[in-house]
Amino acid sequence: MKNVFEILKERGFIENTTHKSELYEYLNNNKAVCYIGFDPTAFSLHVGSLVPIMSLAHMQKTGHKPIALIGGGTGLVGDPSGKTEMRKILSAETIGDNIKGIKAQLSKFIDFDGNMAILLNNADWLGKLGYIEFLRDIGKNFSVNRMLKAESYRQRLDSEGGLSFIEFNYMLLQAYDFFELFKKYNCKIQMGGSDQWGNIVAGIDLIRRKEGGEAFGITFPLITTSAGEKMGKTAKGAVWLDPEKTSPYEYYQFWVNTDDRDVNRFLMLFTFLPTREIESISYIKDSELNVVKSILAFEATSLVHGEIEAIKAYNASVNMFGLRDLSCDILPSSAVHKGVLKIKDESVPVFKIEVDLISEGIPVFKLFYITGLSKSGGEARRLIKQGGAYLNGQRITSFDYIVSKQDFIDGEVMIKAGKKRFCKIVLKNS
Repeated sequence: MKNVFEILKERGFIENTTHKSELYEYLNNNKAVCYIGFDPTAFSLHVGSLVPIMSLAHMQKTGHKPIALIGGGTGLVGDPSGKTEMRKILSAETIGDNIKGIKAQLSKFIDFDGNMAILLNNADWLGKLGYIEFLRDIGKNFSVNRMLKAESYRQRLDSEGGLSFIEFNYMLLQAYDFFELFKKYNCKIQMGGSDQWGNIVAGIDLIRRKEGGEAFGITFPLITTSAGEKMGKTAKGAVWLDPEKTSPYEYYQFWVNTDDRDVNRFLMLFTFLPTREIESISYIKDSELNVVKSILAFEATSLVHGEIEAIKAYNASVNMFGLRDLSCDILPSSAVHKGVLKIKDESVPVFKIEVDLISEGIPVFKLFYITGLSKSGGEARRLIKQGGAYLNGQRITSFDYIVSKQDFIDGEVMIKAGKKRFCKIVLKNS
């Protein structure tokens, strides 16, 4: 199995790291424990949260243990990173409600059963801290001069609103989180956006000073579209993971409308499709890229809303815009190739066939003829020879292939001639 560092690097997750060679070795030889913090400022996460979520999922898939840390404590303070003005202070009750929604969404990507991953709330320890003790035991390890050099603080100091004292404490609290997780869970890696670099380094330094321990940091690049827009922002606002805020169909359409220049990059970041398959379609462009966008949209929607909702969104898109050529030759690992067999689009002709006729098998070229997709048996043979005939999304290579009941899925089989002509064959007694 590949080192997860290599996987994250080749898929575009990593912008910067601390102690690169030592980090690689740690990930290569240990079952690492890593964490990312999630800010509970809303009931739902949005598309902009997907890079950290996916990185934790990759960690788990390669045998490491991820910790998703909900900032129930730090959320009462507010992170100044990346902000030009002070965040709105939320009540403990609002944060509690938001945490419930975030927990449900993270569970769709990360398996928290059997201690394979851990979900924590930093209010469990930050809420118990004594102020004087915290200043004496933790605060003494921080240099104000060094803190003021952090990009997140400098940006706010230069802003009209300035930096509040409560926000100035945020770096200490996040560093203490890392210190706490290091002690209790042997967590040695913190990951986060590029704006978290100063906070992550502060935690590494605190662990070294207090415990003499070694810890690491990984930051992700800020994901923007090729048009220079922030990822997940549309004319309507943020694209949320909660179906009440952004419906599965709207979510699907967001990904279908991906800029051509971003498709391969987003397949790497926001799906689990194999790298080699994504690289193999880098040559596809222009109108053919719409097929790849459909697969990107299906995979992304399936991860957040489940495969059934992804199929519904795909079908709704088909009803609105028509069918696309979803050949299994393109990203064959995608579940969309099975999902499209469940198309309920009325524009797809349905041909009913007797079970007895198919029980002993029937040459595939005859199916194209009797369903009307080919005008004759000879035309059907030529279609197959030219590579333009498909059965259940798979290209047919032999006109003598015998179609039997085993080819039917839930009593149905889909055949396709060329790019746009389909026919669904249904067993009469199924």
